[in-house]
Amino acid sequence: MTSELGESGELREPGGPGEPAELGERERAVLAMERRSWPGPGAKERAVRERLGLSATRYYQVLNALLDDPRALAHDPVTVNRLRRVRAERERRR
Repeated sequence: MTSELGESGELREPGGPGEPAELGERERAVLAMERRSWPGPGAKERAVRERLGLSATRYYQVLNALLDDPRALAHDPVTVNRLRRVRAERERRR
């Protein structure tokens, strides 16, 4: 099991005490952003700032943690599996 970032940015273990059974509103919103297609990179980063109140860096930290979260996979398996494949391909190219 891997650590992930909690709501306030602290590292926590999934499935730990008090762990919610479902994703929070912010996590669901991040996955919804990834389901959309964007006309260009600037549009997505602007929407992230305006809608979620997150910097691009923080957004991608949250997203990366979600890709390892079984609750995210259960919530949106198509998006999570697609993003896992993209991440794996990037890691192979390094």
